[in-house]
Amino acid sequence: MEPLGAADPRQVGTYKLLGKLGEGAMGQVYLARSSRGRTVAVKLIRNELAGHPDFRRRFQAEIEAATRVGGQWIAPVLDHDSTGEFPWVVTDYIAGPSLHTVVSSSYGPLPEHSVRHLAGGLAQALRDIHGAGLIHRDLKPSNILITIDGPRVIDFGIARAAESTGGTTMTHAGAIVGTPGFMSPEQARAQSITPAADVFALGSVLTFAATGRSPFGTLDSTLHTMLLRIVQGEQDLTGVPDSLRPLIEICLAQDPAERPTPDRITELLGSSQADPRAATQDHWLPAAVLAGLGKDAIALLTSDDADDDGAAQAGHGTPPPPSHTPPVPAAPPGPPSP
Repeated sequence: MEPLGAADPRQVGTYKLLGKLGEGAMGQVYLARSSRGRTVAVKLIRNELAGHPDFRRRFQAEIEAATRVGGQWIAPVLDHDSTGEFPWVVTDYIAGPSLHTVVSSSYGPLPEHSVRHLAGGLAQALRDIHGAGLIHRDLKPSNILITIDGPRVIDFGIARAAESTGGTTMTHAGAIVGTPGFMSPEQARAQSITPAADVFALGSVLTFAATGRSPFGTLDSTLHTMLLRIVQGEQDLTGVPDSLRPLIEICLAQDPAERPTPDRITELLGSSQADPRAATQDHWLPAAVLAGLGKDAIALLTSDDADDDGAAQAGHGTPPPPSHTPPVPAAPPGPPSP
């Protein structure tokens, strides 16, 4: 977590901001505390998106649908406001790093048993998301948080709203309808999508977890090269354990109708290994990753609230300049905050 910068807001609705957790194409994410003392994550939507009336309308509809998503393996939506100067959404705070951070920075590719349990948790998360009538549209390693008892999926219900701006990550800096390396062929072709697009992304995510790279390229690959490989089905599964290759290959089928449903993925994994909760006694994560989670938890517990100058005491580094400066007004009267 980084300290709040001089231009960062100190309050979003009824939530007191404590520090900055990150920043992405959709907006900035802050650690915050509700009026009742609950620790939450607040995502503040970027100006470029907030200025589109169609985005606000769809954001409201999608987030309302997201509040109905339940389940063990997602970060639930707790509150939101689509009418203020800067739209925002509040989710439960998940104390864990992203899969991207674990694999790219702190540990490396995960062992086979960890990838199997990851697949089981993600399949169940997709089942819950799809069951609420939503499609995630941007399932990728940075939208998957790693915890002691399993993965958690975040940012569902927002990507579709960005489509109303008429842009994509390839043509518009602020709108996401998929991430190169983790999008389906139908997304790459700008075609209509079904829940099967998330299953394709799952295949790419599992490949990343097992090898440290997307099946369609590395960070050095050009956008054009990645998209061409995706639409032509030229995935590279080198390094994927043999026991996982059949599952990943069927998830990466070019025809959406040939991809398995989340329930079918659970069956293919086997009931004893599909549920990460069954692995907690045997440590589904490597010891080094577990140790890092413990350190993060201690840092959160010992961190202070923002001081009088607004700088959070936990974390380090200087955050990049935000795209907004004024504090965000409180939401209009609505459901009680968590």
